[in-house]
Amino acid sequence: MRTARRTPPKRSPGGLLSGLAAFLGLVVPAVLGPATAHAAPAEPAAEAARPPGTAATGLHVRDGRLVEGNGNDFVMRGVNHAHTWYPGETQSLADVKALGANTVRVVLSDGHRWTRNDPADVAGVIDRCKANRLICVLEVHDTTGYGEEAAAGTLDHAADYWISLRDVLAGEEDYVIVNIGNEPWGNTDPAGWTAPTIAAVKKLRAAGLQHTIMVDAPNWGQDWQGVMRADARSVHEADPTGNLVFSIHMYSVFDTAAEITDYLDAFVDAGLPLVIGEFGGPPDQWGDPDEDTMLAAAERLRLGYLAWSWSGNTDPVLDLAIDFDPDRLSSWGQRVFHGADGIARTAREATVFGGGAPGDTRAPTAPGTPAASAVTATSATLTWAAATDDVGVTGYDVVRVTGGTETRVAASTTPTATLTGLAAGTAYTFAVYARDAAGNRSPRSATVTLTTEEGGGASCSVGYRVVGEWPGGFQGEITLRNTGTTALSGWTLGFAFPDGQTVSHMWGGTATRNGAAVSVVPASYTSTVPANGTVTVGFTGGRGTTNTAPTAFTLDGAPCTTS
Repeated sequence: MRTARRTPPKRSPGGLLSGLAAFLGLVVPAVLGPATAHAAPAEPAAEAARPPGTAATGLHVRDGRLVEGNGNDFVMRGVNHAHTWYPGETQSLADVKALGANTVRVVLSDGHRWTRNDPADVAGVIDRCKANRLICVLEVHDTTGYGEEAAAGTLDHAADYWISLRDVLAGEEDYVIVNIGNEPWGNTDPAGWTAPTIAAVKKLRAAGLQHTIMVDAPNWGQDWQGVMRADARSVHEADPTGNLVFSIHMYSVFDTAAEITDYLDAFVDAGLPLVIGEFGGPPDQWGDPDEDTMLAAAERLRLGYLAWSWSGNTDPVLDLAIDFDPDRLSSWGQRVFHGADGIARTAREATVFGGGAPGDTRAPTAPGTPAASAVTATSATLTWAAATDDVGVTGYDVVRVTGGTETRVAASTTPTATLTGLAAGTAYTFAVYARDAAGNRSPRSATVTLTTEEGGGASCSVGYRVVGEWPGGFQGEITLRNTGTTALSGWTLGFAFPDGQTVSHMWGGTATRNGAAVSVVPASYTSTVPANGTVTVGFTGGRGTTNTAPTAFTLDGAPCTTS
């Protein structure tokens, strides 16, 4: 939630929720997170459909994806709703559903800071979600920003709250996801997120809760220090059921396409389940977050997203609907529900509510052999003959084939796709799968091999920008792209400040200075840059009356191009 953030300097403060204004004061800007760019895993085949009348196995994670009890892939598409502060807005869930959502994340309280939601109230929320055919993500909101307190105690308290609701949650595994705690820990020791998160998950499992658990990142959900990204594997493996998804809140930390795609792709490539649990906001207050890229990347990777927020914010830019009126969507609401082209988006509802053609177990036919055209040094277009299906093909996945390994590189709803970010002078082999609404995947098409044109020039590209300035100081950002064909590891970036600027604090790397020359070595989470991937480091520093950007950069002593 966009409140009470204390983050390294980057943007001017954001607005508060009207329901929180009486309680919260300080809001301070957010900063940057690590970065790369790539693809989604091949889609898992559907499990056998559950016969009518048999017991539900519930929503669960399989092969890095969230699936339903019958094995159908389920991709969350929905919004956040601040029920705790607006309990009388009982029509909201029906309105959200009517606009095409399949999921709602509902703000609850565990009594740590707000009025406690009693079991009857929570049961009512679940009933309204089910009545409106929405998967219900229930979240404890009182863990926000508790870096100042004992981290372990905060999530342990939240776990106790969920255990107190055990009777309400029992039997709802097909309909309810438990989000342990909202945006835990701010700037104070976010590395302390890992052990308390593992302990809370284990405590819930020991108490018998089998629901899918959602875990928010530290740093007010934004993970700008990369703690969740680095430790997600160990947290996921610590869940004895494996039924856990991670949630990233994308606000001003993620304001470039490179940062967004890097973070999302890293989880997908690692086979770890991820959802964008919150995003959206005013660019004049929190930088310029690229929500269009977030939406497009989530569609490409088939990741869930939950926009903040249905209504009730003091800043109307945060409202999807003005005054809870579905006929008065804000520009942000129009983008979420209708997209840039103005065409209404309707997410596939959960099979337990009748969506997804639950009886459909027949896969589409294989697409035709793809043909390559418009091949350049960094891109190519593939086209293929459409697959057929007895219900209907809903999309295609393009995979890169390397020996016995496949990596999904693009998704399309039509039998064509343009691939970007390819390396110059490199041979690639691609194939295509088709999928239908039930999640059935076709046999793989025949492959096509293409070779990109020769590129030439440096194997690195650097983008430099001044994020903000103030008398005597400024904040900068450097994005390093590996334009070569192999991963970089343990790199050193060099440049010179032309106007005597200095670096006082850096995140994502460590800077040393010798006169005007600056040398940057990476942090652990930015140390490796995959082929065609990016990493970003940010810093604050001192400046004089001028603040001219560096014009030349080197990587391990070799020159880079600038972008």
